[in-house]
Amino acid sequence: MVGLALLAACAGHPVHENGSRPALAMLPPRAPSAANAQRANDILFRAMGLVGTPYRWGGNTPEGGFDCSGLVDYVYRQSVDIRLPHNAREMAASGRTIARMAELASGDLVFFTGRSGIEHVGVYVGQGRFVHAPNSGGTVRLDDLSGSYWREHFAYGKRLLD
Repeated sequence: MVGLALLAACAGHPVHENGSRPALAMLPPRAPSAANAQRANDILFRAMGLVGTPYRWGGNTPEGGFDCSGLVDYVYRQSVDIRLPHNAREMAASGRTIARMAELASGDLVFFTGRSGIEHVGVYVGQGRFVHAPNSGGTVRLDDLSGSYWREHFAYGKRLLD
């Protein structure tokens, strides 16, 4: 039952229906602070490099696939050696809250609500886009926060690099 709720929470509508991968040059890094510019850049490139990896509920490796929290933990662990819980709701308890989408910076976490509170997480990469593992049968992908589903379910961002 819980697994079905998590899978439903990760559902959404892809922005790039043709399946194309975005060019990294289109996503200039924007660090939360000058001291963390390289760390935020490492997170951005690690997350972008995983686009196309298969979704797997409970997954946390490129070889085995990812669910949303497994992807975020993997990116942060591999990029900046920060370990996060394998649960979006628990991840939401970390970091400084960024309430407005306009204040997000590359490397921030973005959280989305469902029927039971926070149910989905992704990594903000800049220009209004984020990388996430959205649903069963899909792949890690890049989506736009301005998409109707994501805009309506956006809760807040969290900055872990301050």
